[in-house]
Amino acid sequence: MATDSVYRITEIVGTSKDSWEDAAKNAVKAAAKTLRDLRVAEIVKLDMVIEDGKVTAYRARVNLSFKYEEKGM
Repeated sequence: MATDSVYRITEIVGTSKDSWEDAAKNAVKAAAKTLRDLRVAEIVKLDMVIEDGKVTAYRARVNLSFKYEEKGM
């Protein structure tokens, strides 16, 4: 029998000195250390840190969804 599911969405920001792709991957990797059953990652914003006219870091804002665990009744 199928059961209804509930998901939570949380927003995190990953950073990288190399690329936006690595920044997004770093965000998911860090979140996976404390959140279980990650389902979908949506990149909602990309930006860069600029110092002295040079790009020093890439940042990816990521919405992550994960399933709530059901506790026994």
